[in-house]
Amino acid sequence: MKSSELRNPQREQHQFRLRLGVAAAMVLVCFSILLARLFHLQVLRYDHYQTLAENNRISLVPIVPNRGLILDRKGVVLAHNFFAYTLEITPSKVDDVEKTVNDISKIIEITPNDRKQFKKFRDQSHNFESIPLRTHLTETEAALFAVNRYRFPGVEIKSRLFRHYPQGAMGAHILGYISRINDADLKMLDKSGDISNYKGSDHIGKSGLEQSYERQLHGTTGFQQVEIDADGHAVRVLSSTAPIPGDNLVLSIDSKMQDIAEKAFGEHRGALVAINPTNGEILAYASMPTFDPNLFVDGIDSENWKALNESLDKPLINRPLKGIYPPGSTFKPFVAMAGLENGKREPPYSVPDPGYFMLPGSTHKYRDWKPGGHGQVDVRRAITVSCDTFFYGLALDLGIDRLAGFLTHFGFGQKTGIDIEGERSGLLPTPAWKAKRWKQKWFPGETVITGIGQGYTLVTPLQLAYATAILANNGAAVKPHFVTSIQESRSGVTRPVPIQTVDKLNLNPEHLDLVRAGMVDVTKPGGTAASVGAGATYDIAAKTGTAQVVGIKQGEKYNASALDERHRDHALFIAYAPAEDPKIAVAVIVENGGHGGSAAGPIARQVMDYYLLGKEPNQPAPLESESGDAPHD
Repeated sequence: MKSSELRNPQREQHQFRLRLGVAAAMVLVCFSILLARLFHLQVLRYDHYQTLAENNRISLVPIVPNRGLILDRKGVVLAHNFFAYTLEITPSKVDDVEKTVNDISKIIEITPNDRKQFKKFRDQSHNFESIPLRTHLTETEAALFAVNRYRFPGVEIKSRLFRHYPQGAMGAHILGYISRINDADLKMLDKSGDISNYKGSDHIGKSGLEQSYERQLHGTTGFQQVEIDADGHAVRVLSSTAPIPGDNLVLSIDSKMQDIAEKAFGEHRGALVAINPTNGEILAYASMPTFDPNLFVDGIDSENWKALNESLDKPLINRPLKGIYPPGSTFKPFVAMAGLENGKREPPYSVPDPGYFMLPGSTHKYRDWKPGGHGQVDVRRAITVSCDTFFYGLALDLGIDRLAGFLTHFGFGQKTGIDIEGERSGLLPTPAWKAKRWKQKWFPGETVITGIGQGYTLVTPLQLAYATAILANNGAAVKPHFVTSIQESRSGVTRPVPIQTVDKLNLNPEHLDLVRAGMVDVTKPGGTAASVGAGATYDIAAKTGTAQVVGIKQGEKYNASALDERHRDHALFIAYAPAEDPKIAVAVIVENGGHGGSAAGPIARQVMDYYLLGKEPNQPAPLESESGDAPHD
């Protein structure tokens, strides 16, 4: 059979037309899909993709605001800003970072510390972020690199704002410092909703007032809309929103007085807080030794960090705020006030002091600091000579609950609410506290030693100054604060910080006069701080104190020379002046300084002389025992 006889032209033609139709339909469907997609992109999603295209063409560049200044009460600048050139690398734009750094070092100096800091920042940052390699470039160095800029893609010179503390270490624990923003800071900013305001910002307050007033000091970030080309280079600025600088803080601190307070400690460790009792202003606030906050601004190097962090003197600890110490005999004026107000020691009450106190039915002797005792002692004399025996008995008669309840009105055992963070509450012990903490009952002997500021009782230097200010202010407790006003950059208005009276004890004026008289006698001949009051043209109401660091066995005599220096007693001193019209209340602690009258008192005297008389010291306050003082406290 021939092949031609098997062909069917009509069927083949039908099949061809069918295939052509299917192909045409498929082409039509594909074009329909393409047209539908085009309609979706060009019409329905036009606004969205136009925005994306604009974003590829337009970049939003943050403008970091100037951080607010910090000024003392006389306008002296304690913290300010300056611009400096920085050399920065964006690792994602550099093929070989290490080689690039080595090549740059042939043009401008890159020290080993610069490399170490760069590595630290790189480890803490994202790969696409610009990381400083060198800061504070001179104009010559900046110009030298600019000439060679074409050789280093991903490396550029920027002008950044830097924080500076012109007074150096003075007042470091007040001001705190700023440092680079880390992941913890970012989480905090995200949680508070402030993260958008920190775009472009590298630093944030880490401690002190820089941290507490971060929101006011930082300001509001501005933005520029910048048109960019295909290479990412800026072509022109399309629009700009100016940043709003941070607000300035005006403090109650007098920098000269602060300098006097710090220098008065010499090489000793310790703390001083001076308060205006009528309005709560902190007049001086020393934590010794101190440190230079400028070390932290660019990121502290490992050597300086190790030196500060591992020092036995603990310069980074904010002692007035976080240091806790037994108050010792500085507690006694407040215990005396409790006895008077509760009717336990109304004049002419007095007791004989044989040099010790014994609980009924006990043979244990609670020793007075003076062997043989002080003879017949009333409230006034008990304060003046710091008679332990008198206060042992008074505390027992009051009872721990009544005593603690009264002393809370003087701020013991609780935070003052001062305007920097990290404050500790100290400890004012009660039977309920002991049962919760130790699962043990309270013993009468513990009440006895609480009366002289020993036992479980712990205070911060700030609490001690605050309590003294309340006593000087006739029982009115005014919240302590550093910032007296805020200069608002947006409005140009200076807004005073309101004074807050947080508690008011209605104390009997006669009782206040009696306690004041006993405290004034402390700085007169025969008192435990007679040398502190010597030559003063105003009356000083004061109380000395000595707080044990290591325990002394029953019958054993304290011998400072036989102890390691860091195991010797702390020296404490509280005072307010002028006694009849108080304008300043002071608390001083000299760690391992010995006796309050000879170690801590002279420091307070220098501060009071400057504040009340404008008198500057000719030399540091003596820290050795002087003639005229009683031999203890």
